[in-house]
Amino acid sequence: MTASPRIAPAGEDDGRLLNIFRTLKRNPELYKAFLALGSYNLQDGRIPVREREIVILRVGWRSQSEYEFGQHTRLGVAAGLADDEIARLAGGPGEWSDDDAALVAMADELCDDDVVSDGTWDRLAARWDDQQLLELLVLAGFYRLVSGLLNSARVALEPTTAGWPDGVEARRAPRA
Repeated sequence: MTASPRIAPAGEDDGRLLNIFRTLKRNPELYKAFLALGSYNLQDGRIPVREREIVILRVGWRSQSEYEFGQHTRLGVAAGLADDEIARLAGGPGEWSDDDAALVAMADELCDDDVVSDGTWDRLAARWDDQQLLELLVLAGFYRLVSGLLNSARVALEPTTAGWPDGVEARRAPRA
């Protein structure tokens, strides 16, 4: 059995606002700042949507945040990721293109050591410009922060949110 949320979401659940946002609304100033950076990452950044979702899903997996992984599974599919690619981001077997492998390696290295190795940096820099490299680092860091928040506050998955891919054993989030 999974433990219940440590911070109760604000307001009534009308199905329109996700539990992460309802939880963050307990601190309105933080909620506003969180939305600003989150909106930039998801809407205004220069990283293509598919590649963005590769980074977010891998960070969610490496951080063992079922909520983050579940929410971004839907976004990843909408961005063109296939079910088998999403399963691979959760540690499943398979190969990546060189460009995608560099993104996965970046996420793994940041989660492991808080630094991107020279080899991975060189692979990333062959494709991305300096502005995009900065965005990739902030994207991965932001979703590590989000994953830690979700895990620590035990934010509950919405009933319709996907969890881990079938066959994946990992930390489970509470369900609303």
